[in-house]
Amino acid sequence: MKKTVSFILMAMLSLSLSAAKVVTSASLKLVADGKTLNTEAIQNAIDRLSKKGGGKLSISKGLYLTGAIQLKSGVELHLERGAVLLGSTNPDDYYQLQVMGDGDVVRKDNSKYALVLAQGARNIALTGEGVIDGQGQELALTIDSLVKCGVKSDPNYSKRLRRPSEIMRPKLFFFSECDGVEIAGLHLRNSACWGLSFDLCSNMNLHHLDVYNRAYWNNDGIDMTDCRDSRITNCRINAADDGICLKSYHKRGVSQNLVIDSCEIRSSASAVKFGTATWGNFRDITITNIRVIDTFRSCIAIESVDGSQIENIVVDGLKATNTGNAIFVKLGNRAQNDQGYIRNITLRNMDVELAFGRPDTDYDIRGPEVSYFHNPFPSSITGWPGHPVENVVLENINISAPGRADKGMAYVKAPEVPENYDRYPEFTMFGELPAWAFFLRHVEGITLRNVNLTLRDRDFRPAICQVNVNGYKDEGVNITLPEPKHCGKCHRHD
Repeated sequence: MKKTVSFILMAMLSLSLSAAKVVTSASLKLVADGKTLNTEAIQNAIDRLSKKGGGKLSISKGLYLTGAIQLKSGVELHLERGAVLLGSTNPDDYYQLQVMGDGDVVRKDNSKYALVLAQGARNIALTGEGVIDGQGQELALTIDSLVKCGVKSDPNYSKRLRRPSEIMRPKLFFFSECDGVEIAGLHLRNSACWGLSFDLCSNMNLHHLDVYNRAYWNNDGIDMTDCRDSRITNCRINAADDGICLKSYHKRGVSQNLVIDSCEIRSSASAVKFGTATWGNFRDITITNIRVIDTFRSCIAIESVDGSQIENIVVDGLKATNTGNAIFVKLGNRAQNDQGYIRNITLRNMDVELAFGRPDTDYDIRGPEVSYFHNPFPSSITGWPGHPVENVVLENINISAPGRADKGMAYVKAPEVPENYDRYPEFTMFGELPAWAFFLRHVEGITLRNVNLTLRDRDFRPAICQVNVNGYKDEGVNITLPEPKHCGKCHRHD
């Protein structure tokens, strides 16, 4: 019932905004040369519309340069086909929001700079067939130069990676504590940091978006942090970091009643991920009809390492080709607070083809490779001693693994696999693993129903390795091994 009410409210938002007053870029005399800064004129128009009860700002074909702009309640920003909103490459043209919900935030690595901002706004929209381009690489390199020459200060500058920290680099969008948000139809490009970022927002409808975010490091596609009653549907995402990422920076935050449906994701990290920041809780989240291609890490990653309680998660319908890993579920204790759990997880109707090498070789900016020799990694579902992952169902799962494992490359026995429960969670976090399909450890209640595991080439490891697993139910696990190879010198004699 709650979800139905939310979607009705979203529909009412679209109708109310479409009937409101319309202001055009021509009436504002915006300069569409891609060089003249239009920030003040755009912001003044938004402010006036909001003060008069709301309305629509429509941008026609052309290149419009702007610094940070902030959407206000009741305003729709509409970009017609051919309209391009270009982000300034001067970092002084951006400012950061003062977020009211920061009192319970533990980590301070979440940038509050963005090209498009919104704070506490109600009933706002970004629509159209136009483009918003953050020009993120040039902007990030400008920030880097200014830090190196002492003009700007970045206490968290990474000397090892030689780049400015995330908190210095503007996102494409950053919305905080907003209610009633529609973003539809747009082509969204080239952030200096995360792409679309939403913090403590509710009743959002993101649909039919084309997100291409591969300009610089930490280029996530869409991030929802402690958001409720929202949908991401029919989106195409190509990201140098995680595609769709659900996070929690707020101890009292809850990510709840979220739907991700009918999206295509290409990523140099994970396609759909819970984490890594997991301070608040996640519950009642449905992920359906996802297409994953050329993705370096996991198709689906569910992580609780900072105390998050994750429950009632359903993934139903995922098809992946050329990806590094199918499923990664990790309950850890990085925050040393002993509070988190993961339970009631259902993964069904998944068809995954794993790659032997890196699936993302044509990315200019790629997720870092591990620094040790290893064989292809299996999926893993793991808790830590005394804290199992609980009640997992894997149903109608097809995984095609590459094989080609060699003991000369790496070899480990199950008792030798480190716990690493206090480490950064990633499907490579344990090092070499003693299985080619699933590594299960510290699990309480897991059912494998019609799970089909195919090995394309030889592998000395078993398909499934279990360590401290209770309540394991095999309701149809089918393993297909490759035909043995012959040297060509052997002959059969009847």
